[in-house]
Amino acid sequence: MDSPSKSADAEIDRAEGVAALDRAIAILDAFSTEDRSLSLAEIAARTGLYKSTILRLANSLLRGRLLERLDNGRYRVGPATFRLGALYQRSVVAVDILLPIMRDLSERSWESVAFYVRSGDVRTCLYRVESKHPIRYTIREGDVLPLLLGSGGRVLAAFSGQQGEPYETIRKTCNCLAVGDRDPETGGVSAPVFGPGGVLLGALTLAGPSTRVDAAFLQRMK
Repeated sequence: MDSPSKSADAEIDRAEGVAALDRAIAILDAFSTEDRSLSLAEIAARTGLYKSTILRLANSLLRGRLLERLDNGRYRVGPATFRLGALYQRSVVAVDILLPIMRDLSERSWESVAFYVRSGDVRTCLYRVESKHPIRYTIREGDVLPLLLGSGGRVLAAFSGQQGEPYETIRKTCNCLAVGDRDPETGGVSAPVFGPGGVLLGALTLAGPSTRVDAAFLQRMK
């Protein structure tokens, strides 16, 4: 049987391990889709961590290929993050089924199509097919958007049990049209995507400039 002092030491070790993991996650979370690389000072400013702490944890992230150090001393996310992202994409929905549907929608409508999944109070673009129009709605895979703004977010909220309007209506019609909701110059039409057993997988959104994607557009697409 362990002595009280050994049990206390083990508890301290566990707490320190969790804290170190949280800090390592904070370092990776410091990067946004706008960043090609970050300096040590930029990571410190965004995370609030000491530079010495970042350097220590960065070594572990470098070994795991979650982080890369460039010749100029700056850091960028490593190739292992790409693998994890691909695993996550495939764990949510079968890409060989979803992408052909998205491409067909984009070709028929001439607008951009995106697939969103919910993560807490936000939504993430998992897949996208861009319109061939020179003026189009553009989003990147991995971009994070508000949940309760935009047709895609409202569909995810509605089929996750959000109460009140417009969510009750969305559940009845199984679609949502939002014009100028998140962006005054953008309109979007979204519908839920369900998996086996009626489990909500995500929301499929067709979006473009509000001059093209409006109520009349929705009627034409039905």
